[in-house]
Parts: sequence; C-alpha cells; structure tokens
Amino acid sequence: MNAPAPTPGSDHRRRLLDAMARTVASKGFAGVTIADLAAEARVSRRSFYEHFTDKSACLVALYEAASRQSLQVLREAIDPTQDWHAQVERALAAYFGLLACNPPLLRTLFIDIIALGPEGWAARRRATAQLADLIVQVVGPGLPSAQAVAIVGGIHEWVLEAVEQDRVDTLAALAAPAARLVRVVVDHHG
Repeated sequence: MNAPAPTPGSDHRRRLLDAMARTVASKGFAGVTIADLAAEARVSRRSFYEHFTDKSACLVALYEAASRQSLQVLREAIDPTQDWHAQVERALAAYFGLLACNPPLLRTLFIDIIALGPEGWAARRRATAQLADLIVQVVGPGLPSAQAVAIVGGIHEWVLEAVEQDRVDTLAALAAPAARLVRVVVDHHG
C-alpha cells in the first residue's frame, strides 16, 4: 500500500500523513517521534500540532486516508454492468494488490492501529462499516449489515494473519478464497 492519496486539507497535513507513512514503514510506529514526522514532512513541530494532537491522532488520520484509498480501489474495480458474482474476485484482487504494495505500512495499519486502544478501534470499526456498506451496495440491500461486517472481519483476519506471519507477498492468493467467502455468505444469508 502506498502512502494514501492527498486528503482534504492543507499541504502540511498531506505532507505529515505522507511522513507518517514513510517513517512508520522504516521505524515502526513505536519508534516514530513528532520530531521525526516534522523533519520528514519539512514542517515545524508547531505545524504538526496545528493538525494533530499527537502521533496517535496522525496515525488515525493516516489509517482513515488509507481506508478511503482502499475503498476507492474497490469501487473502481466494480463493474455494475456485471453480475456481482463475476466482479467480487476482481475487486478483491485489486484490494489485496493495494494492501501488498507496502508491507511495513500494512503492518502499521493492521496492528498498530489496534494498539492505540479505543481511538484505533473506533477508526477500524468506521472503516469496516464503510467496506460493509459497499458490499451491501454491490450485492443488494437484502444482505443484513451484520453479515457484511462479518465478511469484512473474516477477510481482515486473513490479512492480519498474513501480516503477522510476514507473508504479505501471498495476499494475492487470498482473492479466490475471499471471493468464495463472500459468495457463500451472500448466497446463503437469510
């Protein structure tokens, strides 16, 4: 996963998010300091604090930007002229491809976000809800939201396992089983 596309806001904010992506990729979230972020973004510490209360808030903003980027990749991979069964594997392949682009950043976005506690959990739940909403939009409103959330949770557990086992390079192989999971849950909901 590359650094997320620019988000609404100032150039300093975008540069700080890019700096967070680069520094966590090289140092890990625990090793990143505000001074590191300011230096990497070529802004003052004061500028950092104009946009974020602390490095955790910056990480949450990066997570949310990366989630928006992932959602956009999924939307672009969806062809509404095709039956959803035919397009789900293509969309998941694009999603896994994006996730695999930057393994150190992926580790931060899947593991360090949880370590933030309630703030990170809330960001993760919002992202999960957005992905679940997209699933419901694609397959139809008959799918209960809770089942769409379960699909996202199951897929993300596979991704988390790959991250923890340093197997991010195998994420593409998850497209077919993840597509089967989606089809089975959707076809058998009720």
